[in-house]
Amino acid sequence: MVKKGSSSGSGKKPSATPHVPDADSSYIVFTNSKGKSKEGSRDKSNASTKPGLVDATNGSAGAASNAAAELPKKPDTRTLIGGASWTGKLPVNLLSEHCQKQKWERPEYTMRRSSEGHTSTVILKFINPKTKETTSLPPLMLPPTHIGLSFQQTAVEARHFAATYALFRVCSMRNIHMMLPPKFRDLWKGEFQELKEQDVKEGRGWMYEADPFTARRERDDAKAIMARKRAETEKREANLAQAPGGLGVVIGQSKPNINQKGNGNNVLRGWTRVPKIEMGKRTRAQIEGLIREGVIWNPNGIQMPLQVQSRVVGELSELGFRRSHVEEAVLECKDREETLEWLLIHVPEDDLPNWSLPDGYVAGISMVSGNLRREGIVNRLSLAGYAKELCETTLDANAGDEARAAEALQQILLLGEQKEPDPEAVSASAQGIWEEERATLEAIYDDRYTPLTPDAYEIQLDVRDMPQKIRLQVRKPCTQFYPRTVPSLSLISEPQLPAYIRLSCIRKSVEHAETNLLGEQMVFSIVDWLELQLVNIIERPGRLRDVSSATSTASELRPRDNTWRGKQGKGKYTRPIDRRPSTDLSLAILVNWEARQSTPAQEKMLAGRRSLPAWAMRGDIIQTVNKHQVTIISGETGSGKSTQSVQFILDDMIQRKIGGSANIICTQPRRISALGLADRVSDERCQRVGTEVGYAIRGESRQTPGTTRITFVTTGVLLRRLQTSGGSSDDVLAALTDVSHIVVDEVHERSLDTDFLLVLLRDVLKRRKDLKVVLMSATLDAKVFEDYFGGNSRVGLVNIEGRTFPVQDLYLDDIIRQLGPSQGKGHGEEYSEENIGMAVQSIGQRINYDLIANTVKLIDTGLGSQEGGILIFLPGTMEISKTLDTIRAIPNIHALPLHASLQSAEQRRVFPPAPKGKRKVIAATNVAETSITIEDIVAVIDTGRVKETSFDPQNNMVKLEEVWASRAACKQRRGRAGRVRAGKCYKLYTSNAEMSKMVERPEPEIRRVPLEQLCLSVKAMGVKDVPSFLASALTPPASTAVEGAMELLGRIGALDGEELTALGRHLAMIPADLRCGKLMVYGATFGCLEACLTIAAILTVKSPFVSPMSKRDESKAARSSFTRGHGDLLADLHAYEEWSSLRQNSSQRDIRNWCDQKYLSHQTLIDISSNRSQYLSSLKDIGFLTFTYHTSDPSSQGSYNTHNSNEALLRALIAGAFNPQTARIEFPEKKFAPSVSGAVELDPEARTIKYFNRENGRVFVHPSSTIFDAQGFPGQAAFVSYFGKMATSKVFIRDLTREYFPGALVVWVQLICRKAFNAYTLLLFSGPISLDTLGRGLVIDGWLRLRGWARIGVLVSRLRMMLDEVLARKIDDPGIDLGNDRVVGIVRKLVELDGLDQ
Repeated sequence: MVKKGSSSGSGKKPSATPHVPDADSSYIVFTNSKGKSKEGSRDKSNASTKPGLVDATNGSAGAASNAAAELPKKPDTRTLIGGASWTGKLPVNLLSEHCQKQKWERPEYTMRRSSEGHTSTVILKFINPKTKETTSLPPLMLPPTHIGLSFQQTAVEARHFAATYALFRVCSMRNIHMMLPPKFRDLWKGEFQELKEQDVKEGRGWMYEADPFTARRERDDAKAIMARKRAETEKREANLAQAPGGLGVVIGQSKPNINQKGNGNNVLRGWTRVPKIEMGKRTRAQIEGLIREGVIWNPNGIQMPLQVQSRVVGELSELGFRRSHVEEAVLECKDREETLEWLLIHVPEDDLPNWSLPDGYVAGISMVSGNLRREGIVNRLSLAGYAKELCETTLDANAGDEARAAEALQQILLLGEQKEPDPEAVSASAQGIWEEERATLEAIYDDRYTPLTPDAYEIQLDVRDMPQKIRLQVRKPCTQFYPRTVPSLSLISEPQLPAYIRLSCIRKSVEHAETNLLGEQMVFSIVDWLELQLVNIIERPGRLRDVSSATSTASELRPRDNTWRGKQGKGKYTRPIDRRPSTDLSLAILVNWEARQSTPAQEKMLAGRRSLPAWAMRGDIIQTVNKHQVTIISGETGSGKSTQSVQFILDDMIQRKIGGSANIICTQPRRISALGLADRVSDERCQRVGTEVGYAIRGESRQTPGTTRITFVTTGVLLRRLQTSGGSSDDVLAALTDVSHIVVDEVHERSLDTDFLLVLLRDVLKRRKDLKVVLMSATLDAKVFEDYFGGNSRVGLVNIEGRTFPVQDLYLDDIIRQLGPSQGKGHGEEYSEENIGMAVQSIGQRINYDLIANTVKLIDTGLGSQEGGILIFLPGTMEISKTLDTIRAIPNIHALPLHASLQSAEQRRVFPPAPKGKRKVIAATNVAETSITIEDIVAVIDTGRVKETSFDPQNNMVKLEEVWASRAACKQRRGRAGRVRAGKCYKLYTSNAEMSKMVERPEPEIRRVPLEQLCLSVKAMGVKDVPSFLASALTPPASTAVEGAMELLGRIGALDGEELTALGRHLAMIPADLRCGKLMVYGATFGCLEACLTIAAILTVKSPFVSPMSKRDESKAARSSFTRGHGDLLADLHAYEEWSSLRQNSSQRDIRNWCDQKYLSHQTLIDISSNRSQYLSSLKDIGFLTFTYHTSDPSSQGSYNTHNSNEALLRALIAGAFNPQTARIEFPEKKFAPSVSGAVELDPEARTIKYFNRENGRVFVHPSSTIFDAQGFPGQAAFVSYFGKMATSKVFIRDLTREYFPGALVVWVQLICRKAFNAYTLLLFSGPISLDTLGRGLVIDGWLRLRGWARIGVLVSRLRMMLDEVLARKIDDPGIDLGNDRVVGIVRKLVELDGLDQ
């Protein structure tokens, strides 16, 4: 109760708490007032506005004020959130700053109050600057399982908790937690991180994207696409439900009857026109023999979860398998499909469900052969339960001797192999013991004893409660001494027991005899034991595995160790850095360095170096690098950062007498940058390239171990070094043991390789505290990289001012104004603004080659007799070629190309001055933007265009598009004109286009390219959780792109579940497109390496054939002359081989004339040859080929090219490399025409042949393909493979008939071969094989159907695994030649003969 009447000025503490209304903390009033109680302020406000409150407190407002003043003073917000000693930023401020940087709206907070406390959530918003559309995300709140974490005592705490969680959702891949108060720091690394790991594992990694708005848009798009696909699937399934015969599983149904008629019963509907597969008997026996010797089940030891095991047992039991067999199989297999294969291999045929047997199969019945005696022996041997094929093989191995074959079969059942003969087996003593026991048994068993031969007899068993009549056949051992060994036993029942039970009885009887009865007459004891134990054995026969060696010719001879033999070996050993000062090596380096400093050449070079802006920052750079683990150096073009920073670091180490420990690796995004910098820095140090300063690029390296201290490499080369280090995080760390500094140049370009390298380096830095990392760029958002590597406490910053001369910008309208009305034909004429606008519109966005040529003339005229070169930036090699063809007509022009496809020697041609009297003009791609300096450039012509790869993960479509370059890239291009003196930049676009159409910076490559190669590389480095690893990138890729990449890696055979296959390990090491790498691996394995190298190079460059607009028919005819009926790629291959042959004994003029006649591009063929050489060098570098291998020396090639001209094999390997890019051919109904000899089948018209792929449905052959007009495919081929596809909505014209496909996706598919490929190519090299459980055949990669016996699919599936083991041996022993391997031989035979024997 509240006491009334107490004096407000009494100063005494009231005996009861005054009746003041409860503080309403559902909202907070923030104020800048200091030293005042916010609660007290609110009380005064309430007192002045609510007179009722005064009355309730005896009319005194002062009493309430005094009471409030006596309460403890509440802490301010900073103390409440971070504690008394916290001086850092608060979560709400950090979130606001982050939203401001990302150009999002200010975060909004919701607040709720309940009995458990206050909770708050954050709503993020983004306004599109162009459309002004506002996107709001749902409130970022914890899931119900963790909601208890969000309840806080006060609204202020709840608000900061919500800000922390929102920060984690968008910045979990960064180390922002180091900037948070202790309470929230622990949440970040504890509960929040655990929640993220669980979400990523369950497929919700999209929740933690750095850009949640893009993630939401992609997810909404994915949902829409999935909904559309789901609707299409449901519609398709509904149609299939009305017409049986589609894909699916019908549980508990017996094998369909082909002869059933009617729409409701014809389960083969939809399968009748499906290609049929068959396997010759001898071929099957060979495969089963290989599997018997070498198969390994579940090589990675993956164990199914118990609930999955239970589900699989239930499903397969309902399909007709014995439950005990399935329960045994799930313990050995990794998934349902492998369990099904295991059962089909190990279960005897008489115990298999009907659907799994071939058409017309009847147990125990076989076609009568010409050798009746042999057939009779085989039937008698198989009565014991042995597989008939095994009986045949064993009988033939024992020269047709039935007794020896029976003994061998029993040895195989027990030991997995036949024993060596015992010389005493045929001794007189052994025969006497046998005859004595035989007479005794005849007397004991009387009419139950039946003699068969002098060495064999039969005894009727007396077993109670057995409906079958059981007979035990006993044979005297032929090759072993009796009674030191058990006689041959056979158990025969009428009606027959299942084969595996009969064999279990024999096995257990023999094991009992070997344990207890050896050395004495034992048959009576065996019979006695068997009569007592037979019922128990039948009820509990034991594991199928124990008798599997005798139930199938494909079962392995003995259980194998379930460990993959193909684990990658350790990488090269690298000696750790010796950091001791004043070692002999360091002192010798110092003496040599000091001696060079006084030489005239070195003094001249030093004078030039001192003039660079970087030299003034020399002390700062050295001090920052030595003090921090990560240093960021930003410097404008011309500052000398790329050439000087590495030298400053090395010279400092040399002077500190630790030069011997220096090993500086400097990465460059392009080959020409690495080459140019190595040359430049070597010159400045008065050294030859390859001594103190070296380089390493793909296919070329100049460095001296123990001597080279600075190595310029492409980023890919360094990544390859880490990838091939051994396959684990420890091996990656060990690969950098001898490296002291890693300098990552041009880091702003954000290439895929650079972002990947940064993720790896951030992890390595945590364990290598002595490793120094330097990031360099001309245009660098340093704050982004600083935060990524841990904030300013760990990262040092150095900024170098640029030294570029003034550059004048001239935009398109300025250029047109100078060129005049006729673009150069009338200089100086008056040109109205209206005409200029019309001229700009007429040029449009396309590249105008006449405008480029006229601009070159304008510059050349303006320069007059002054020296100076011109650099033209173009988007691609095709544009470079057209530009060079145009400007070569200009007198006195020395025109040169510069792009990444050129060989190193050709790229270096751009650096020397032009010949006297000529002006150098270089047409280049964006490789000339950064890191290289062409000294005499004074003018730049910038088209403002660049070619970028874009990737749509939803449709799996890759596009190389010509787009606007970024403003940052154009700034770099502009800077090339001011390196040596004042220059001009001629921009072939308007200033309006520069500001409205060009983005500030390009989107990181990791967000716009396919990620298969990246995911494979990450996996090869031992990373288990690839999505989580990539989520820690500077800009994480879209989760849908990562998921799609991982799925594709499984489909192409690089991944088996979560583990890398041997093929995957090879592909991870080869610096090429996965399909090209796969083709080269197959080529080396199957003996056609040279052809596959050429085809891979063609795919990397382009087809050498050209198709002029006015001579397309002639060009196509020329290409067809090389096809020999086998398709596009083989036509390109034959053309290259003929050109290569001509190069050896023909003049350049003759070769060019031949190319012109055949519509071939001579330059493209040279590019193909260059790429081919690089691929060959790469295969040698990774150890796949020996360094003694040479294309021009057949004696060095071993068996690598013995099948180089086998075009059937080449087609199969190409199809296998392109998997899963496969299309199904659908022919029209057959038509016939009468003739003198009867009806003749007509070839279908080309336009009536249809093609279908998995993603797009119907697709269309590109008109440029040699099979565009094909009317049929020899060999009953039913599938084609393609390398690329492109989508268009344009009208599709063929055969002079205009066909419209309104609203549909039209995909032009460039197919690889006219004779396509056969069913066994599909089986061996395509996606996973599934068995149709209605017995209709096989399903490949989830959609392609083949009719045939299920066992064929199982045999091929096991053969594929054995092929992967062969490739695994190649990893363990790179020098091994696989040309004569038995597995490789049988695979080659299958694709050549389509499974037949001959």
